[in-house]
Parts: sequence; C-alpha cells; structure tokens
Amino acid sequence: MQGTRLERISRLLQKELSEIFRLETAKMGGVLVSVSTVRVSPDLSVARAYLSIFPSERAQELLANINANVSAIRYDLAARVRHQLRRTPELSFFIDDSLDYIDHIDELLKK
Repeated sequence: MQGTRLERISRLLQKELSEIFRLETAKMGGVLVSVSTVRVSPDLSVARAYLSIFPSERAQELLANINANVSAIRYDLAARVRHQLRRTPELSFFIDDSLDYIDHIDELLKK
C-alpha cells in the first residue's frame, strides 16, 4: 500500500513540475526542460527530481539557475498541489544524463 501511495505522489509531482518548467521555458525560447522522474522519500519530506535539459550544453547553467530558485518553484508547486498534499516536500534537482549515456553507447557500438 505504501509503495502505491508513493508512486501516485511521485507522478503527481512529476506532472506538476513538468507543467511549471514548460511555462517557464516557453519564455526563454530554444530551451526544453522535462522532468524524467521524481523520487519521493518514504516520509514525504524530500523529493528528488531528475531533469532532462535540451540543449545539453546549457544543462549545468540551467540547473544552477533552477537550484537558485528552488524556493519559488516549491511555492508554485505547493499552490498547485495544495488540495492533494498537506505538506510540499523539499525539492532537489539533478540532471538526468541517461539520454547522453545512450547516445555515447550508440556511438561506441557504431565504431
């Protein structure tokens, strides 16, 4: 039962964070930030969001900007999920480099 609840909350946070990033990156132009997965701690106090950022050359710069504005992002998220969750978890963001890793493996296999 606990696992199902955590999965539902993870999906909810992923959906809402994706929408927040979609609205914010629409203003920037040429940048795409998608939330690949969200992992929530069992006590619902911490959520780790893994981001896929395009173009990948600007990934570190955008991640630093996102981490600098984590409190504003958490506030926006809390406003969106206020009827589903009592407390909004603390957010931490990481780069999901699995797509780059897949590309690297494909290049190695072609050689």
